[in-house]
Amino acid sequence: MMPAQDSYDVVVIGAGAGGMTAAAVAAAEGLRVLVIEKTAFVGGTTAWSDGMVWIPANGKMKDAGLSDSVTDAVRYLASTVPEPANVGLRAAFLARGPEAVAYLEANTEVRLQPVKACPDYYPERLGATAGGRVLEPVAFDGTKLGAGFARLRPPLPEFMLFGGMMVNRLDVPHLRGIGKSFRSTLRSARLISQYALQRLRSPRGTTLHLGNALAAQLYASLLARQVEMLFSADVEDLVVEGGRISGVTIRHGARDRTIAARRGVVLATGGFSHDTHLRKRFFPPAAGLVSATSPSGTGDGLRLATASGATLNSDATSPAYWVPASLFQRDDGSRGVFPHTVTDRAKPGIIAVNAAGRRFVNEALSYHEFVLVMLRDGNGEADRPFHLICDRDFLWTYGLGRIKPFTWSVRRYVSSGELIEAPGIAELAAKIGVAPSSLAATVADYNANAKEGRDPEFGRGSTIYQRHLGDAAHKPNPCVAPILRAPFFALRIYPADLGTAIGVKVDAQARVLRDDGTPISGLYACGNDMGSIMNGNCPAPGIALGPALTFGYIAGRHLAENAAARREVERA
Repeated sequence: MMPAQDSYDVVVIGAGAGGMTAAAVAAAEGLRVLVIEKTAFVGGTTAWSDGMVWIPANGKMKDAGLSDSVTDAVRYLASTVPEPANVGLRAAFLARGPEAVAYLEANTEVRLQPVKACPDYYPERLGATAGGRVLEPVAFDGTKLGAGFARLRPPLPEFMLFGGMMVNRLDVPHLRGIGKSFRSTLRSARLISQYALQRLRSPRGTTLHLGNALAAQLYASLLARQVEMLFSADVEDLVVEGGRISGVTIRHGARDRTIAARRGVVLATGGFSHDTHLRKRFFPPAAGLVSATSPSGTGDGLRLATASGATLNSDATSPAYWVPASLFQRDDGSRGVFPHTVTDRAKPGIIAVNAAGRRFVNEALSYHEFVLVMLRDGNGEADRPFHLICDRDFLWTYGLGRIKPFTWSVRRYVSSGELIEAPGIAELAAKIGVAPSSLAATVADYNANAKEGRDPEFGRGSTIYQRHLGDAAHKPNPCVAPILRAPFFALRIYPADLGTAIGVKVDAQARVLRDDGTPISGLYACGNDMGSIMNGNCPAPGIALGPALTFGYIAGRHLAENAAARREVERA
């Protein structure tokens, strides 16, 4: 369906979190908005994510009795993002992030709540907090989208139960406690019953959590404000008139069409994770080509911007945010990428080994730090193997990758080659291509201390963040246990990206900048099309979505303020 108008106040390219935020804010301010999405779905990578939004000193923290200040956040970022680049943008983010949250809650369908126990990634640094800076979306009823529910990008199937049931992080311990606790069994039965009823009316569960709930809230905000959406359309060019961006040329089906944007265009196409040329240009060779992001992020926004004179922020400390990932083939033949963020690496009874069969990292570090160590250990080799190693007790209790806890038979995973099984450590080493003596020594050295909950080699479990990811019920160290009971298992992991950090330079109003630092009139960027304000550092959970929502909000407000100012001039 083509857009109903030839002219809008604002055209937003991309329906991820940043783009939908900009569109919702502009529409809430009274502007006529068109969102153009190249795929058939809204949500982008956000719909697959955990939905965490990092906003220091947000009002929700105060309501929950948690203390924080912009001063503390500045101190924390000074040690975790030490580079002077983008200091002004970080100041704008800290100043306007809480404002963005308050505005979205007052004027859109977005509803967030603080995660009280979710530490910053470097809790020992000055200014860090143990929780509250991270906000998560409140559960959302997908039926409120009506027919639009079919346009919401589904979560990754590996993160759902029973073929379509989403659960939030608080429900996971209860599901693990079925049969062990009356309270957990009752709560789990209620969840499963609700899901069964939902499946009578929908192809998947309609109680949405995590990033899928956030994407749904933003999409509901657009629908409620009559924002027009154009799906499966490509933006081929930006229209330039009198030195400003005044519209876009699109291709929809076999037809080209020019659409005017009276106030401006917002680029929010999701970065370039799936563009091979740009990955080779900016990523280290050891990174390879694996990405845990939506396949729609192919650098469209960057190409449109640079063709119009924009400059890239290419001096990032890291060109992407990283996550270790395992690969597999789904039943439908598609390739799956499982991001190992928080479900297994930090739990007690697992280690990561390199091509020499040696541990090389504290397994409980943040996913970004974990991969930075992988890249250093890889010595520039794109296919250098890394594996997670565990025993039968770990696999049963915690699962591994997409293999869920309490899986009775792992035969199909072993048969496909995804999971490697062996009766002993030496046999496992031979199967993964490392020296049996090396892996045997590694496991023996680890076990000798793990029996007492210690990890003198890497200090696993030494911070509140690491212990937060472990198993609180396991003593004395929630992150450390020996690997003892056969059979033993290995799962290969790869360095993958969770989103790109290199993007176009913008100012504190989200306006795209030229090489000389002047803004390109009428052109804005947010999300991963905008260069990382953290310079590719990853100091906390939600470090992508926090700035995406904030600068999407900033762009929407600035477009509306410009529109109001022009109306005043026209009246005068």
